[in-house]
Amino acid sequence: MAELPSYLTAAKPIPAVERAPWYKTIVPAYLGVMLWFVFWQDLITGGLSPTPCYGMLARGPIPFLLGVIIAIMTCQFFFYLPSALMGHYTGLPLYVIGTAAYGARGGLFMPGFLMGILQFGWLAVNAFFVAGILCTCFGLPATAPGWAHGIIATLFIFVAALVGLKGIRYVGKVGTYLPIIPALLLIILTVITFPGIKKFRLELFAPPPPPLEETFFWDGVSEEEMEPPPPEQRWQGPPPLTSWQIIGAMCIYIVGFFATAGAAGADFAMNTKRPIDVHWGGIVGIIYPTFFIALMVLFILNGAYGLRWIQIQNIGILNPVKLLPDMLDSKLANWAMIGLAISSFPGACFSSFIAANSFKTTMPKVNPFISVGIGALVAALLAVSGVVGKVIWVFQVIGASFGPVCGALFADYLLSGFKWGGPRAGFNPAGWISWIVGFVVGAFNLVVDLLMKWPWASEQIPNLSAYADYIPVPPISAFVVGFALYIFLSVIGARTKRLPFPGVTA
Repeated sequence: MAELPSYLTAAKPIPAVERAPWYKTIVPAYLGVMLWFVFWQDLITGGLSPTPCYGMLARGPIPFLLGVIIAIMTCQFFFYLPSALMGHYTGLPLYVIGTAAYGARGGLFMPGFLMGILQFGWLAVNAFFVAGILCTCFGLPATAPGWAHGIIATLFIFVAALVGLKGIRYVGKVGTYLPIIPALLLIILTVITFPGIKKFRLELFAPPPPPLEETFFWDGVSEEEMEPPPPEQRWQGPPPLTSWQIIGAMCIYIVGFFATAGAAGADFAMNTKRPIDVHWGGIVGIIYPTFFIALMVLFILNGAYGLRWIQIQNIGILNPVKLLPDMLDSKLANWAMIGLAISSFPGACFSSFIAANSFKTTMPKVNPFISVGIGALVAALLAVSGVVGKVIWVFQVIGASFGPVCGALFADYLLSGFKWGGPRAGFNPAGWISWIVGFVVGAFNLVVDLLMKWPWASEQIPNLSAYADYIPVPPISAFVVGFALYIFLSVIGARTKRLPFPGVTA
């Protein structure tokens, strides 16, 4: 025990008497994440900007749904289950579990501080979009930076941080009923737009050309007169994606979004009673809601466009939240957006809880109100400034950061005989090298994309555009690299020794 740092000696497993079933711990937390409107509102566009012609439906629903299914299975079996099972069997959080791959000293930074820091980024994203729709509802300036947006975002962040500090049971209580709001809204929108699905044609997604804006109307004309112009006369954005590009885009979007939540499975599962709770928690909290959300968003957009409910100035928008005033009465649309803002609170609490858990574990002597308070202040600055407005960049950073983490944890789980083997001494080279290489792979496309926006970079780096999208499906590629490299380095002996830990054989 003498070789263990204080944050490990202070870690205590969750007693069996304090544990609860899957429907009180895992499912409420994950429902709050997967039903978050910021996740599903851009599902059909894949978060891409500018949006390709027809979004993810350019080749029909099959590639879109196939990409969703592949992404969900990847999240469940490779990102969530290994971490969750280790958390359940040990009763220990991720920041202790992670020391098996990154070492007793290295665990302070990976995944300890990294998880905590990234969660404040998620908190900032949540607050940014919640403040935006609330400002829209009340007729306030929704731009960031702006006084109204800034006040709402800041209050949202600090209240969520306070609830997150209280622990998983409080997060579970907050998230037990609030996810019903977006679920109910999606069901209602699916029902009222369902008759329009049979009238839908893919060409309805594309906007009319500028010369036709004054004469193009949906109501009061015959079916023939409502026929939109050919796509080549109307669409000026990126061309439609191929089927493989659609599948890859959905994996990038969903897996990148889910990466930290998957690794945090240990934090949720350490509170569960039985191993079966871990499996049912993933099925009911991750697989079912994500698939049905994708299906309902698909039906809603197809039905709304098929019924010609979309106003002329909004044609081409594939965001159900932005189209709420077209599908509902204006007052009802405002109430719906207020409900979505309220339902986002469990996700914000989830981020705060994970951040608090990170700092409590890695800095047991520091008052968590101080560490989490500083993080909340940074999140508020990010939200108020509007830096986190382009959410797909956040997804890519998350996927690049935690893809190799989940890969290394899975590899160590397998090499240890499907169990947590205990912490390793110091900084484990196998874990750190695999993470560095995996992060470079996962972030490569993002860096190239950012460089292409700066003219000087294109001048200094020949053929820079040729490297765009060079890495296929970066979050999954980062996971594979982290997994394979950790195994290779372990086989050649690039691992530190195991340290004695209570309940684990040295």
